[in-house]
Amino acid sequence: MSSFYDLIKAPVISEKAYAGMERGVYSFWVHQDANKTEVKNAIQQAFGVRVVKINMMNIAGKRKRVGKFEGHRVDRKKAMVKLADGQKIDALEGLV
Repeated sequence: MSSFYDLIKAPVISEKAYAGMERGVYSFWVHQDANKTEVKNAIQQAFGVRVVKINMMNIAGKRKRVGKFEGHRVDRKKAMVKLADGQKIDALEGLV
């Protein structure tokens, strides 16, 4: 990856993700080819925080229908990032 802007796509916006923020766990959609080390370095560089732990999961796209037409959503990868105690990402705290 060339920079952390290419690696981190967007924060996950959901009730479950907001509940994790209270415990210091932030969720991000990341590039499909990203690994834990790349995500850790990108989060630390982008937000100036210290990452303690990362869990990653591949999310398969769901099949969807609109009338007689059928397709499916894009496959995605989610990274759940645990920060060091007392640290938070200020840019995402306003979303809660």
